[in-house]
Amino acid sequence: MNRETLLARLLPELPDGRILDVHIGLYWTAVVAEVDGAVRCGLSATMGRETHRSTNAPAVTSAGHLTELSARQLADYIHSPHSLEISVGMAAINALLPPRPDLWVDLHSKEVLARLGAGKTVVMVGHFPYVPELRPQVGRLLVLELNPKDDHDLPAETAPQVIPQADVLAVTAMTLLNRTFDDLLALRQPGVPMIIVGPSTPLSTVLFDAGAVVLSGAVVENPPAVLRGLKEGATFHQLRRMGVRLVSMTSNPALIAGLR
Repeated sequence: MNRETLLARLLPELPDGRILDVHIGLYWTAVVAEVDGAVRCGLSATMGRETHRSTNAPAVTSAGHLTELSARQLADYIHSPHSLEISVGMAAINALLPPRPDLWVDLHSKEVLARLGAGKTVVMVGHFPYVPELRPQVGRLLVLELNPKDDHDLPAETAPQVIPQADVLAVTAMTLLNRTFDDLLALRQPGVPMIIVGPSTPLSTVLFDAGAVVLSGAVVENPPAVLRGLKEGATFHQLRRMGVRLVSMTSNPALIAGLR
């Protein structure tokens, strides 16, 4: 299932709601929506901050009027040609997805990867902060990064040579935002388990049909505190302390049994 097919299945399943607030922060974008009387907050990484700096072209065409749109209209921004609007669309999707406490477990993606990658080759698309801790816990860790963070990172353009080596593939949810997901997925060997990682990850079982076996994302449990931090430039590490819960869900409970 490619990205567009995934979204074509995901978007129609979302409930509609009233947009209460939209915040496009330095690092994270948040959408707050009221759905069936409940207030929900969804997060997404903020993309494209530099794109419009030297031009007069609007980064968000309806800036100042986003709360006048329905929640479903805002979620459709995921199809936008503008990076910041894509971030808004993903945050809206994550705000509208029905909570699944029956499927969520309090489990960090680092623990999942350490379990699945023991003695195996793990390929990670995107350099996550816990890479140094994870490296000695798996057989071999290969990290593909658009902007290499250390001497171990491999350039993103080496993906065609690196991803086929994976016994376990971890893909940042940023690939759904920057539209590289399909190309990366096509490089995976058949049957290799894939984990989608990061606060932007839509916690929807639809992604299991796209080949994921574990989704490791985030749930905002204290929207007022998180929004205040986001507006003041908080990093995700800071937002976690303000009221963001890391959770994982899986299509195969045996994969994470004993890790809860």
